[in-house]
Amino acid sequence: MGKYMNPLLDFSFKRLFGQDANKELLIDFLNILFEGERKVEDITFMDKEIPSEFLEGRMVIFDILCREKDGTFFIVEMQNSNQFYFFDRALFYLCRMISSQGQKGSGWNFKICPVYGIYFLNFRLPGLEKLRTDVILADRDTGIQTDKRLRQIFISLPHFNLEADECKTDFERWIYLFKNMDTLERIPFETKKATFKKLLKAAEVESLNSGDRWLYDKILKNYRDYVNTVEYAKVEGERRGIKIGREKGIAEGKMKGIEIGREKGIAEGKMKGIEIGREKGRKEEKRLLAIQLKKEGLPFDFISRLTGLPPEEIKLL
Repeated sequence: MGKYMNPLLDFSFKRLFGQDANKELLIDFLNILFEGERKVEDITFMDKEIPSEFLEGRMVIFDILCREKDGTFFIVEMQNSNQFYFFDRALFYLCRMISSQGQKGSGWNFKICPVYGIYFLNFRLPGLEKLRTDVILADRDTGIQTDKRLRQIFISLPHFNLEADECKTDFERWIYLFKNMDTLERIPFETKKATFKKLLKAAEVESLNSGDRWLYDKILKNYRDYVNTVEYAKVEGERRGIKIGREKGIAEGKMKGIEIGREKGIAEGKMKGIEIGREKGRKEEKRLLAIQLKKEGLPFDFISRLTGLPPEEIKLL
């Protein structure tokens, strides 16, 4: 067990950045993220559950939802596993916050406040080939931003590989702590920024009460099991994918050339195998976590919010 909590876990992430006691940590990160663009003075945490706009529709539940004094909304999410239609989901979240600002009656003039979505991704996602990707509304030909009220920022953690002494900016130091906090034994940037010292103080495992410590240990164990399951599924998927791809490549090679066909078959088979393995790992991780929490007698609605599984499915586990 490390000295500090793993901030990539849903439990730790919300505890460190989604509570009033630690809101200056989130404010500091937002100001680093938008350095040179805006200065966030204060934020107010809001209800993370947004009801459906129509009968029997789907409720939206954010990791962190807060609002700046000027009315700007910030949606902050930590995502540890890929899922189908991830970009669609991210856009849906922003659109729901925009549509929720609508007011009944003819007197509303359609004035809306900006909505920013900030997504930490602990996996590689096709289309995001660098650490930070900003998505804005802009003219296709000139690149000039046409509207500043909708913006998405994707932070792909696997693309960050700097060591502590290689970090030159506060943004890089923040990301380093996100990726390495649970393995640290001391504060690496204490002389650089007082906020980092407060961050690690808030992240100390020993500061948790007995109930939270028990829950954190359970979630951490299941997270590690999930990582191992995904890694095994990935390796096995690649192995099987290569075999399938090689066979397909040989068949296609009769028409297009053996070498060209083999390379294409291997590539397609590998991608298919990886995706199957990842999906299997994600489903198994959620089931394992739900089973463990159910054995401990936790409410089904709490388990559902933590795992994303519907309560009806949890009851049958």
